[in-house]
Amino acid sequence: MSALLTRLSLEEKVRLVVGAGLWSTTAVPHIGLRSMHVSDGPAGVRGISDSADETSASFPAPSALAATWDVDLADEVGAVFAAEARRHGVDVVLAPQVNLQRTPVGGRHFECYSEDPLLTGAIAVHVVRSSQDRGVGMCIKHFVANDSETERTSYLARVDERTLREVYLAPFEQLVREAQAWSVMGAYSGVDDGVTAAPVLEHRPLLTGVLKDEWGFDGVVISDWVATKSVIGAAEGGLDLQMPGPDGPWGDGLLDAVRSGDVSESLLDDKVLRLLRMAQRVGALDGLEASGALRDHVGDVDVREVLRRLVSRSMVVLRDDEHALPVAPEAVTRIALLGPNAVHPFQQGGGSGYVRPDRSSTPADALRSAFGEVEVDLHAGAVSRLLPPALDLAGRCTTPEGHVGAQGELLDADGAVLATADVTEWSGWLREVPGPAVALRLRTTVRLDEPGRHEVGVGTVGKHVISVGGRVLSSSDTVVGAEVILDSSVNQPPPATLVIDVTEPTTVEVDALVQAVHPVGYASFVRAELVHRTPGTSPDELLAVAVEAAAAADLAIVVVGTNEEIESEGYDRTSLALPGSQDQLVKATMAANPNTIVVVNAGAPVILPWLDEVPCVVWAWLGGQEWPEALADVLTGLTEPSGRLPWTLPAHESDVPVPDAVPVDGVVEYHEGVHVGYRSWLALGRTPAAPFGHGLGWTTWEYEAVTSALDADGGVVLDVIVRNTGTRAGREVVQVYVEPPEDSSSGTPGAERPVRWLGGFSVVHAEPGAHEPVRVRVDARAFRTWDTEQPGWVTPAGTYPIRVGRSSGDLRLAVDVDLPGSAPTRPDPHL
Repeated sequence: MSALLTRLSLEEKVRLVVGAGLWSTTAVPHIGLRSMHVSDGPAGVRGISDSADETSASFPAPSALAATWDVDLADEVGAVFAAEARRHGVDVVLAPQVNLQRTPVGGRHFECYSEDPLLTGAIAVHVVRSSQDRGVGMCIKHFVANDSETERTSYLARVDERTLREVYLAPFEQLVREAQAWSVMGAYSGVDDGVTAAPVLEHRPLLTGVLKDEWGFDGVVISDWVATKSVIGAAEGGLDLQMPGPDGPWGDGLLDAVRSGDVSESLLDDKVLRLLRMAQRVGALDGLEASGALRDHVGDVDVREVLRRLVSRSMVVLRDDEHALPVAPEAVTRIALLGPNAVHPFQQGGGSGYVRPDRSSTPADALRSAFGEVEVDLHAGAVSRLLPPALDLAGRCTTPEGHVGAQGELLDADGAVLATADVTEWSGWLREVPGPAVALRLRTTVRLDEPGRHEVGVGTVGKHVISVGGRVLSSSDTVVGAEVILDSSVNQPPPATLVIDVTEPTTVEVDALVQAVHPVGYASFVRAELVHRTPGTSPDELLAVAVEAAAAADLAIVVVGTNEEIESEGYDRTSLALPGSQDQLVKATMAANPNTIVVVNAGAPVILPWLDEVPCVVWAWLGGQEWPEALADVLTGLTEPSGRLPWTLPAHESDVPVPDAVPVDGVVEYHEGVHVGYRSWLALGRTPAAPFGHGLGWTTWEYEAVTSALDADGGVVLDVIVRNTGTRAGREVVQVYVEPPEDSSSGTPGAERPVRWLGGFSVVHAEPGAHEPVRVRVDARAFRTWDTEQPGWVTPAGTYPIRVGRSSGDLRLAVDVDLPGSAPTRPDPHL
């Protein structure tokens, strides 16, 4: 690498550490370096094109993978990431997201693995290592304490040093030390650790001191997109690659800063060497062997099979009092499939985790296929979306010239028409808009045939004038740029609408002049969501039809959940309640047919006020493209839903320890310290609807015995015997929790320790009646705490109660372990 460095000019070095475009790095042909391509995301590899023709395998939300607690399955998912990346020409996937689920209202909660740092790190290590073994890099994100979306590009997370070390840095450290992650993405937000308060990309003690010097990270620190705010500060802080480019602070000013001596060339050389090292690893450097022992086997994976099995296994049986699962297909001739999410499943969260799926199917079709000769009555039964649906251009619209659809005109700054086209299908987006265009004018006449109340309008961002029926409903002179992408307001722009009471068929004209957005670092686009709400069936009428279907069916399946208006990158949730009238639907269905199974189609926790009343409830996540078939597999017994909650399910919003993450004067206080997630529930003595780690599967288990032994390195090995006491084969997640010695602050001044914390886990399969031995290792790191006075890691001496069970709230066995402890030691760089 050093020899290649000497062949680069200063100008070439600078260009290398600035993106060449939205998803690519700079090529230097004379040293054999091609461009490297990066791509989102956490739930599928999107690719590097905005073309509607490019599709991807849509994975379940990352929380679903964590819900399996299965590191072997995580290895398979890493292989799927690699296969999908290679298929799309991607060298580095911008995933996984290993921020913690600090609060259930976090907008990207579904993109994270867990509220626990150990579970997060353990799953992520296997995903990253498996992908990189096949020559595809993974970029772990977002370093660090970027755990909510409100004001996410500017807030300062105030986290004390001990909490940072033990909780929020822990998954990143595990990934660097155990998986040798090739890249890390620095967050938009900032961190105040009590000593240094700065944007993460300028936080030298964290990016350089901890990540690079202490942990020995030899990869590339990549900025989140358009997150770089300075030249010298970010360069000195530890950023290696500004994305995107070629403009932005480094594209405009880094060369001058090096020439003037404000940034040393030796510092730049270190960044370039890191880029070259990553290029060698992914195979982007001619003449140098790429990394990855399994590189030649990247295609040896059945993507659909892995995803379908993953979704099925991830589903969590919250309740099954009458052993409704699995359903015997021969006993069912008529199914009432009810709920807004049964009609339109929510399979992907909004934002960078979204991909255009390779395939789609419906729960109704999947059930018909799985159950054979069965009648499926499909009814929404409730309203769950607040925004009006898309306008039917082909069915009820005409252009000013009388053609079917709407007319679009691209305009330049003088109002001259650059291009005109009629459209009968409109996604709400026009992408790759040419530079001279500053606006798009959309015009159409909408036919309103049905009597009743109609709502017609347009949602957009930026400078605009929206008129419906000759009335200006909304206007703005504010020209917007990348900020509408960063805050995700572009994803679900609230429409300006006109309500029209129709007594006889009529028409209404829509005329929208909307900004063409040319954001720095991103592709240009126009956003205009044409919407129309027709006079529909009232919620009461929807409910009545659904209840009638439930009463006539052998089995009622109610699919409730969230949707893209609620769970998305860019904004946090304001409520944990199921949207609309879904709770009413569940209760009414139960009253009509006691043989009811409720399926929750959501990524992050929601309040289920009827949980104790419904005999069978399954948490089914955001399942990606294979979700309908996977759900049918679970219901019919093809695959056991063996998931366990990777977070805590609240019973009441008022009980949530961290109910929001709204910055106050630009600061988010991490007031709970090390008591993240279930640890806070335990410390506060509050009872959730379901504890961290909960899940029933379809069999029962007895925990018979446990023994322990100390490892030479200070870890503890537990040997547990479990027995499957049910009538079906099943999978069990044996969970081990550590509790502190009675004097929990011994040797650690001021260090209050959690009531208990996850120390290890293992998955076991057993046939009915079988006794199975399970070995679980609790690493020495699980016992240590950070001493801020020395500073360094210390293991307090004492007797540690170790508890073994099925969840953090269902502990069956216990063993005490005596540890001699250790004196505080400073972190050992590169250890």
